[in-house]
Amino acid sequence: MSGHSKWATTKHKKAGIDAKRGKLFAKLIKNIEVAARTGGGDLSGNPTLFDAVQKAKKSSVPNDNIDRAVKRGAGLEAGGVDYQSITYEGYAAGGVAVLVECLTDNKNRSAMEVRTAMSRNGGSMADPGSVSYLFSRKGVVVVPKTAGVDEDSVLMAVLEAGAEEVRDLGDTFEVVSEPTDLVAVRTALQDAGIDYDSADAAFVPSVSVELDEDSAGKVFRLIDALEDCDDVQNVYANYDVSDEVVEKIDA
Repeated sequence: MSGHSKWATTKHKKAGIDAKRGKLFAKLIKNIEVAARTGGGDLSGNPTLFDAVQKAKKSSVPNDNIDRAVKRGAGLEAGGVDYQSITYEGYAAGGVAVLVECLTDNKNRSAMEVRTAMSRNGGSMADPGSVSYLFSRKGVVVVPKTAGVDEDSVLMAVLEAGAEEVRDLGDTFEVVSEPTDLVAVRTALQDAGIDYDSADAAFVPSVSVELDEDSAGKVFRLIDALEDCDDVQNVYANYDVSDEVVEKIDA
């Protein structure tokens, strides 16, 4: 997971390219709409919406876009879409297991997009349930490293709130908990005056496959292709890569 998260962090630094940025904005807006549709448009009473809005703001989505997405999702403004959640499973190079989460208004289109991205980038689709057992649903809060924020201070803040683990990922810390403790962990960080980038329910692998440079390059290309699909919200994979391999590929 550390390799997975580290590569994601590296990519986010490079995500200033307009096309990528536009796609990221669209996915974050979709998250907000779905959260508002599911739990209502009041941020104080809908923690999932609160976290979706927070993540969008951290990614520089304009406030107007965020406000309109909340209203559309809550049914206060026309144009909302009823998105369905669907998860696809597959394999990447090196026997890496891949979970692909989609939010879509057209399941056939999503399936075709995911299947095409898989087949063109050395991956293959898998039957439902054949790789999902390798992952657990967890709460994940990403905390940027800033002055005065070290592993001990993060750990002290979240220990009583149900956090299971604090991982050092270089530029950030990742706080892992049960999904039911996600809001408590995020609130504990806020109460301690510690800023965070995102708080999400995510899939965390229980076992990881260590990758060399060749396999890692293939896996990253597949994940990039999947994340480029309009309906894909999240891609999870059970690989680990060393810092040296990340640096080589990054270069």
